[in-house]
Amino acid sequence: MERFPSKKEKEVFYYYTGKKEKKWGYRMRYYDALGKRREKSKQGLPSENAAIRALLEVKASIFNGETRQIEKSNMTVSEWVDIWFDTKQHKWKVSTRDHREGIINNYIKPLIGRYKLSSLDRTTYEREFLNVLHQKLAQRTVHLYHQTFMIVVNAAVDDEYLPRNRFSGMSVDETRKKTAFLDARQLNAFLKAVSDHALPTHSALFHLLAYSGLRLGEALGLTWEDIDAQKRTITVNRTRDTKGVRSPKTLNSQRTIMIDSQIIDMLVSYKLWTKALKLRHGKGHSESDFAFVSTQSVPISASACQRYLKDFLRRHDLGIPNITLHGLRHTHATLLLTQGLPVHDVAERLGNTAEMIMKIYGHAIDDLKEESVTLFANALNL
Repeated sequence: MERFPSKKEKEVFYYYTGKKEKKWGYRMRYYDALGKRREKSKQGLPSENAAIRALLEVKASIFNGETRQIEKSNMTVSEWVDIWFDTKQHKWKVSTRDHREGIINNYIKPLIGRYKLSSLDRTTYEREFLNVLHQKLAQRTVHLYHQTFMIVVNAAVDDEYLPRNRFSGMSVDETRKKTAFLDARQLNAFLKAVSDHALPTHSALFHLLAYSGLRLGEALGLTWEDIDAQKRTITVNRTRDTKGVRSPKTLNSQRTIMIDSQIIDMLVSYKLWTKALKLRHGKGHSESDFAFVSTQSVPISASACQRYLKDFLRRHDLGIPNITLHGLRHTHATLLLTQGLPVHDVAERLGNTAEMIMKIYGHAIDDLKEESVTLFANALNL
């Protein structure tokens, strides 16, 4: 775009749009309170006088020492995201930090980082960010990335960099797929095959996940001290995954749950197996050891468990959906709900909130409501 200087003010200029319309703007350089060189500019003004008035307002603000407000209006999305991330990251878990850093560096900055935070509008955001994401990613992922950007913008509102979040209320048109889970017959078929053919660690782990609803990281974080065979309880104190060992996902995740006596007996037998395995590797047993170990008697990794399940289902044609380890958690929750256990009780058992249970497993609850209507009608028609 070619700019033509004003004869009245050297920092004011005019230009022609693609539609040959004459527009005015200004571009001004100044130094902030720390002596750092800054620039303030604006375009799209209807007349030379309007551009001069706008420029004089900026100069008056600088003269009065109000450079911070000008800096706010000049800040790009990338600059604000960096400030937000550097300020907040110490409060997050490692997994949250790494996940958000990936969203910022791979999507937010490349797609909309160049826009000024104060002037990014809904149309531009939808065109340059959401629409591009929809071409590359699943709708659920787009929804998650949109939520992350909303957190960033809300923080800018809280710090008075923006007067309001102009993107609130935008629909990402997220359509969640029903989470894969097994019915009771399919779960029985799966667990029987696991009992007959799986390695001891995987057999014990898969049964525990199915009967407890634990997250994989929670199960891998269990030590023998967390498993009380006498009380038939399991206490979740930590999670363990590729990011290391840390506290559970949420405050609700720290919990003690009852477990079936069949699974307790299985875990007791498995404990004896691990003791013998460690002895063969020249190691002793400690109650503070992680419960689930590989054949090399070291704590087994999440990725190894996931690979094993995938290969197990490939080698054994069970006539069931290709369930994941997290799918066993969904199976546990869905079976409890369809058996009529209150949502609040299911939430406590899974270390979640009732609201989240409704959001994730609403389809199962709806099925249960429909079934209850049918059962009542059948009872009256006996």
